[in-house]
Amino acid sequence: MRLERWMGAALALALAGCVTTTTDNGLGAALPRGNVHQEAEDAARIHTQLGQRYLAQGDLQTAMDKLTKALQFDKDYAPAHTVMAVLDERINRPELAEEHYRRAVQLEPDKGMPNNNLGTFLCRIGKGAEAIRFFDRALKDPFYRTPDVALTNKGICQLRMKDLAGAEGSLRKALDANPQDGDALLHLAKVLYLNNDAFRARAFIQRFDALGQPSADSLKLGHDIETRLGNTDAAQNYRRRLQSQFPDSDQAHALDAPASP
Repeated sequence: MRLERWMGAALALALAGCVTTTTDNGLGAALPRGNVHQEAEDAARIHTQLGQRYLAQGDLQTAMDKLTKALQFDKDYAPAHTVMAVLDERINRPELAEEHYRRAVQLEPDKGMPNNNLGTFLCRIGKGAEAIRFFDRALKDPFYRTPDVALTNKGICQLRMKDLAGAEGSLRKALDANPQDGDALLHLAKVLYLNNDAFRARAFIQRFDALGQPSADSLKLGHDIETRLGNTDAAQNYRRRLQSQFPDSDQAHALDAPASP
C-alpha cells in the first residue's frame, strides 16, 4: 500500500481562509470581534492551521502545542482532531490517533473527508472490514470534492484484504472520477496482474508511467508485467530504469527473484 497518498489525504483539510482580525487572544493570534463561540472557533482554526504548518515542517513539538491550544479553544473543532490524529500517528501513538479520527467523524458524520480519513487509518491498522464502511459513508457526501480519493483508498484496502473483484470495481470508479489518479492506475495494474491479466495490466501501468512520476513499485510491476507477456526488451528497459533510479530499493534487489503470480 502507498501510505503517502493516505497521509496526504489526511492532511488535505478544508480549512477556511484568512480572517480580518481586530483583537488579540493573549496567545499571539489575533481574533475577529463577535460572539464567544465564533471567537473560540476562529482561534481553533488559526491554531490548527499553525499546527498543520509546523507538522509539515517537522517541528512536532510546536505542532503539538498549537493543536493542543486549538482544542482548548474549541474541543469540538473537527479539523483540529484530524491534524492531531496525524501527529499522534507520526509519534507512534495509534490509540490516541484513533480517538481523534473517530471524534472528527462524530463531529462531522456526513462529511466525506473525516470518514475517508478514519477509513484510511482503520485499514492501515488492519481493521479493513470496518474501514470499508467509512469509505462508503464518505462517498455518500454529495459535496465531497475528491471522491476518487475515497474510492482509491477503498480499492487499496480491498486489495489488502485480497478482495480483487471489489478492488477492481472501486479503482475503476476512481478512474471514472479522475482519469489521472496515479494511485488508482498503479493499483488497478496490480489487481489485474494478480488476476493473471497481464495484457490489461500493461495498459494501466503505461498510463501511470505517462504521468512522469515513476516509483520503485511501479517500475518493478512494469518489469514483471512485460516479463509475463514475454516482452524481453520492454522488461529490460524497466529493469534498467529501476536499477538506475532506485538502486537501493527492495524492488531493485528483488529483480532476480521469481515474479509473484
